[in-house]
Amino acid sequence: MADGNSDYDPAWGDWKTLVTFFSPTEAFLLRGVLQAGGVPAAVADAHLVQTHTLLAGAIPVRVMVPEHRFAEAQTVVEAFQRGDFALDDSDPEAP
Repeated sequence: MADGNSDYDPAWGDWKTLVTFFSPTEAFLLRGVLQAGGVPAAVADAHLVQTHTLLAGAIPVRVMVPEHRFAEAQTVVEAFQRGDFALDDSDPEAP
């Protein structure tokens, strides 16, 4: 996991695109949320977008998960969108 993507395990089967973004930052953020939720995830095409910035609007960055974990990944995304992963800013002792 040198680049932050989850390691590939052939036992997981094929990887499937969960969602696409035009911002690599959003894709990396969602990958981290998925991994924090226990779902292996990878970002694809981010380097292509960063290299060819003039084409960035035409090249989506993919967030991919193992196909058999797709439903679980969707549940994690829904939890993220609800704010379940939000940090509590009201606690002065929180890191």
